[in-house]
Amino acid sequence: MYYLYILKSIKDSNLYVGCTSNLKARLNRHKTGQVEATRSRRPFKLVYWKGYKDKSTAFQTERYFKSLYGYRVKRKIIKEFNKEISI
Repeated sequence: MYYLYILKSIKDSNLYVGCTSNLKARLNRHKTGQVEATRSRRPFKLVYWKGYKDKSTAFQTERYFKSLYGYRVKRKIIKEFNKEISI
């Protein structure tokens, strides 16, 4: 199983999109500062995740969410997934 996830930085409210086969381990790496791209934006809150059986679909969705076109879709999905987040 592959997981698409979105983190929200509590520090600056920015979103980070990622994909992994081990969500728990990957979130721990973000939490402990082992991911260079997010190290300075800690701490994070997991605001969305979805499991995929197919690796290519998971990574294609990640690329789409990181694109200009996927930005609005990403925000809409987060709001639907987690109503208490104010983005």
